[in-house]
Order: sequence, then structure tokens, then C-alpha cells
Amino acid sequence: LEIQSARRAYRDSKRLAYVSEAPVNWCPELGTVLANEEVIDGKSEVGGFPVIRKPMRQWMLRITAFAERLLDDLNTIDWTGSLKEMQRNWIGRSEGAEVKFQVPGSRFQITVFTTRPDTLFGATYMVLSPEHWLVPQITTPDQQKAVEDYQAFAAGRSDLERTELAKEKTGVFTGGYALNPVNGEKIPVWIADYVLASYGTGAIMAVPAHDERDLEFATKFELSVIQVVLPVTRDFEKARLFFMEHRQIRPNLIVNGWTPINEQEVITASASTKAFSDEGVAINSHNSEVCLDGLATPEAKKKIIDWLETKGLGKRTINYKLRDWLFSRQRYWGEPFPIIWKKDAAGNLYHEALPESALPLLPPKLEDYKPTPDGQPPLARAKDWVNLPDGSIRETNTMPQWAGSCWYYLRYLDARNEAGFVSKEAEQYWMGVSTRNSKIENREMETQGVDLYVGGTEHAVLHLLYARFWHKVLFDLGYVSSPEPFFKLVNQGLILGGDGQKMSKSRGNVVNPDDVLVEYGADAFRLYEMFMGPLQDTKPWNTKGVEGVYRFLGRVWRLFVDEASETEFEQAETLTPENAAQRKDLLNLIKPNAAIKDTAPTPPQLKALHACIKKVTEDLETMSFNTAISAMMVFSNEAIKWEVRPASVLRDFLILLQPFAPHIAEELWQKLSAINNQPATALPYTPWPRFDPALLVETEIEIPVQVNGKLRDVIKVPADIDNAALEAAAKAAAKAQPFLAGKTIKKVIVVPKKLVNLIAV
Repeated sequence: LEIQSARRAYRDSKRLAYVSEAPVNWCPELGTVLANEEVIDGKSEVGGFPVIRKPMRQWMLRITAFAERLLDDLNTIDWTGSLKEMQRNWIGRSEGAEVKFQVPGSRFQITVFTTRPDTLFGATYMVLSPEHWLVPQITTPDQQKAVEDYQAFAAGRSDLERTELAKEKTGVFTGGYALNPVNGEKIPVWIADYVLASYGTGAIMAVPAHDERDLEFATKFELSVIQVVLPVTRDFEKARLFFMEHRQIRPNLIVNGWTPINEQEVITASASTKAFSDEGVAINSHNSEVCLDGLATPEAKKKIIDWLETKGLGKRTINYKLRDWLFSRQRYWGEPFPIIWKKDAAGNLYHEALPESALPLLPPKLEDYKPTPDGQPPLARAKDWVNLPDGSIRETNTMPQWAGSCWYYLRYLDARNEAGFVSKEAEQYWMGVSTRNSKIENREMETQGVDLYVGGTEHAVLHLLYARFWHKVLFDLGYVSSPEPFFKLVNQGLILGGDGQKMSKSRGNVVNPDDVLVEYGADAFRLYEMFMGPLQDTKPWNTKGVEGVYRFLGRVWRLFVDEASETEFEQAETLTPENAAQRKDLLNLIKPNAAIKDTAPTPPQLKALHACIKKVTEDLETMSFNTAISAMMVFSNEAIKWEVRPASVLRDFLILLQPFAPHIAEELWQKLSAINNQPATALPYTPWPRFDPALLVETEIEIPVQVNGKLRDVIKVPADIDNAALEAAAKAAAKAQPFLAGKTIKKVIVVPKKLVNLIAV
């Protein structure tokens, strides 16, 4: 039995999903555990109910095992730098050392993680989190009540409140001590709520001279402060020799009772109300076996860790701010865990997974969805469902909402597949290798995953991080073909009210889309949202802007439609009863503009079209919708002036317009097909036009002509003109002649294909 129990414990220590007795955010009113992100100012995000900390049995997912990959693979995806940085900060990788502090007179050791082991000689006290397992062991009887009262106080505060930098530091002395491993000093052990059980080891060595929080705490409770790192200043550079050699006393240091010095050996140290937390040079850091004095911080770190490892007092390690993912909820809605609990012959509880044949596991129907009076989850009310005939019982916790949102995009690929969540063929078709133009490498590269994901930054450290973790698990199991789910991610900005504030009923600045649709139509509304500015920017709403794009659509309509026939339609429409079929027939009265001909376009017309194709295509790739619309506005302004409007040019323009204004584009597409009396393919299924670079080559260029440095004319010349011909053309410029009359051209300055300056006297 002991061997079986040990095997189970070992497997649990390696499993992706495991059970832990963890301090959690418990909301009595909601009757459930909340993630840290769901607690705001000590209250639940939903309902605003008080939240306390208490230990509970919870299911956890070992996301920390993927921390390094979650960091490294950020370099392979095309996300914004700010969003990547948010994930890096959330994961919080830090290199340092684990150091052991012996509790004198006992077998207990306090292990701390520190990124600054070079400051060990300055550790003057220790702080444990109020929930640390060792607190009851080292607390002395005379301090027990104070410690227990403080633990109760800390239990009512969220992690965010506890780590708030601006708050006043609180804490209680346990009565216990620990030995500083580098100098053997006996230092007091306190508990304080600014140390979290969920971060690092739940214990810290306090170095008040070099940590602001530790200094505030030490100042309040009158604890020792020892400086062990000196800033590197100009004065110190002069005194380097003194500090490098101060462990080796030079001969004749004292002469006739006086110590001869020179000014370069003197450094002024002034007391400060602030801790020096930057890197510097070690001082006051030596024992009989190791000396850090005079070493720069990186060298001092390496040397002290080497010594700690040699002595068995510590080791190099990497720590993450990221914690394992608490995956239990005590509520009805949510997927039940396919887990049953059994007892072995010794009465020890252990868990087993249900066989696949028993899946999917559906929750029982309940009439009361509240937790039980003793705090058990709602599923515990379903006695017949929970208690199985063989004496085992079902897990009554449920999974959080993330259990679905982490992989929904994969199910979308093959939603009707009943044999699996997605077939291999569908997954590889949609998520497999493809070639994309990557901003990361500034070249085409092979990538995998969802091509484009649009979402707000509020998902940066929740959904997006969890989905990446989930996807990597599936990748390791061979169910998906890519290690990352979303190759390119774009964060859209908010549309603010007209007053520049976030839309809110209380502010009275909410824009009702229905009102805009009634007055301007869906195309104008859609077009304006894209025309307001860059997609990623936050922008204020301006109704006059809607009017501007509405006028643009009117110009596009007139580009294609005969205005006289439109007038005839409007007159007939006023006489037609409210009959949808008859009103639809009236649309046939609207005829194409007579200027539209099925003729070959001229070179200038082709140039205008292909310039528009190039700009719109490139801007769509970068999601620069506003500048793409500007390019179409430029084209329509030019095309409406054409006496003959080639149908082929207008067809390609409508293909470009369709993603932005689909309704008017489709209507005009159908009208345009009437010119050839051919049925038109639905516009969304028409191939996207490709621009021809040769058509965009300039055949003529405009050259400014100056006389004595002042602009006098602008001439058009062939784009391939040589300097001699350009000089001759400039001398013959008509508008420059009055300024050359009676003068001699002494010098001609030619900037090839840019400018000509005639110096005349």
C-alpha cells in the first residue's frame, strides 16, 4: 500500500493536472473559488462580494512547466510588442538562487528565492507569508495570539491589496529566528502580508538597504539596516584600489598614531531614506571562506552562488511569477471533471479518470444551483449522481469557463465531427504550414496556426496565455500540427463617444448603431468605422465623418448610374404601395451611366486603376483600412471626370470596394453586368485583381525650374530624360523667359530628375 501511495504521489508530481491544497480566493456569497484576475480590490468582479483567502482542495494545471516555452515562442509570432511584453511580465522569469536558512535548534530550514544573492550579507531579518507552512512551527507561545490574529487579517485581503506598493507595511514577529548562511548571524523571522505564499517559496530574506519595501518595513519596526552594495560613482572609480585591497592591510598603515591617506582613497557615504536597489559594487560582504568586496554585482552573484552550492546551502535556479493554473470552480455551470475518488485498504483517498467510454460526462439536473450549506459545490446536492454503486464518489468541482474558450477555434474547424474534436485533415488544412509575409522577419516565412486573430488587450494575460498553453499541450500529444495557435494578432482600439470619453449610458454619449443605419445605411456606417483612423487606435465618434463617407458612396453611385433614370425611379417609388416585390421591380428602372462602355481603357485610366489596386491590396494586408478607403476616394474623384468609363476598369474597382461597402458594391456589380447582358457572378466569389507594376511606371515627370533660386516654372519632361536634354528644356521654359530676358546664363545647376536652377546675370 505504501508503494502504491508513493507511486501515485510521484505521478501526481509530474502530471499536467494534479490536486493541491492551495490557498484560494473564496467568495462565500458566490460559493466559489475565484482566480486572482477575478478579484478586484478584495471583492469579486461579478457582484462585488467580499473575498477571503482560505486553503481548499483544488485541481491545478501545471502551466509553469511550459513557462520557458511560452516565453521563447513569443519570438515566433507576429504580435504587437506591447502585448508580448504583457505576457512576459505576467510569466515573470527571473534568474537567481535558492538559499537555505537554518532554524536554530530544529530540523527546519527556510528556503528563499532571491535574484540578488550578492546581498546576502545585508539580510537582517526574514519574512514569511502568513500562510507559510512553517509559521506554526517557529512561532513562540508568547507571540502565538498576535500571529494568529494577523493571519486572520491577511486572509481578508486580495493578493493585489497585499502587494500594493503605496500601502503601509504591516507585520508581526513570530518570536523565531533563522541563521544567515553566509555569516551565521541570528536574524528574526516575521510574517507580513506583502509576501505571498503563491510566489517563489513564500518566504524572503529582507535586505532593507537594497529593497524599498524591506526598508519601509525595517524602518517601521526598527530592524537593522546594513549596506552591502555601493553605487558606482566617479568618486568610487578613484577609490577602486582602496576597496579592492581593504581586506589586505598594507604595511605602515599607521604612523605615529595617525593614518596617512590621500584624497583618492576617500569616499563620502551619506545616509539615504531610499534603498539602493541597482547594481553596484559589493562592500561589507565577506567571511573566512568567501569575499565579495570590490566585485561588481554580476561577478559577486556568480561567486556567492558557487560558494553556496559548494557548501550545500543553496543552488542556482530560475523562478517564474507565473503560478500553476487553479482549474476548479465550486459552481454548477461548467464541465464536470471526469474523475472519481476511491479509498485504498488503508483508507487513503486517491483519484482515477473515467474511461473514455464514459465520456462525455454531463452534469445532473438540479433544482437548486447554490452551494450546499457546508460550502460544498452545487453538484454535491445530486446524491444519486455523486455516489456510485461501488462506493466511489464523483468529483463535484467543475471546470472554469476557460475550459471551452481555450480551444474553441479548433472545434470551429470541424464542428460536426463526432469522432473527435477535429480531424487531422481539417486541422492541417486550416492550421498547418503556410507562407505568409511576416513583419517579424521582414520577409516571407513559413508559419502555422490561425492567420489572423483580432481581439482586445484585455485578453493578453488570460485567454491568450491560457490558449497558448492549451495548444502546446495538444501539440505535445500530437493532436495539432503547430506549437502556437495564433500567428498574427491585432488589438483593435475603442470607439469613444463624441466627447472623447468611453461610451456610457451615464455619460449620455452612447451612439446607437440603429440610428446611424436608418439615416445613412449599413455601408456608410461600416465604411466610416474603418475610415476613422488606424484600427489599433482609440478614436472619438464624429457624425460629420459619417456624412463624409456617405457623400463618397453617393459619388460612387453616380459613377455607375444614370441620374435621369434614378430620378424616374424616385418618382415611381412614391406612387408604389408598400409591396416589397413591386418595389424591387422598380430598381430595374435605374440604368447604367451612358458613359460606361465596353471598350479598352486608356493608359491613364489603367494607371489610375492599378495604383488603386496596389494601394488597397497592400493596405488590406496591414489592416490599414482608412488609407485603403482614401485610395478609393482618389480613384472615384478621377474616374467620375472620364467621358468614357471602361466597364472593365469599373468592375475591378467594385471588387476592391466590396469588402468595405458590400451592399452598394453588389448592387452596382449586377447593374454593370447588364451592359454585356450576361449574368454576373456574386461579387464575393470574384477573383481579386492583381496590379501590374509596369503600368505604374511614370513616363513623364514634373521638374521645377528656378531662376536665381526662385521657382519660375514647372515643366513636364520624359521620365528617362538625360541631363543635357533637361537643361535645354529648362532654358526653354515659357514662364521662365521673362526672368531671363536681357540676361546671360552663367551657370546651370541640374539635380537629375528633381530640379534645374538657372543662374543668370
